Amino acid sequence: MDYVRRMRDLREDHDLTQKQVADALGTSQTMYSRYERGASEMPLRHLVALTALYQVSADYILGLCDNPEKK
Repeated sequence: MDYVRRMRDLREDHDLTQKQVADALGTSQTMYSRYERGASEMPLRHLVALTALYQVSADYILGLCDNPEKK
């Protein structure tokens, strides 16, 4: 599973809209939508913010592991 799919799944599992996640990241809904589609690369600071928002590891978001727990 690639990271764009995992980002969308995490958002949907937490019952959040793209706008809500975009607000948490300090970006626009349009830009966040581009991240979820893979049309734009997400900055590292947004990856870090997503790990805090969802309480998962960066490895999990990036698809490098299947265990969402932070270590």
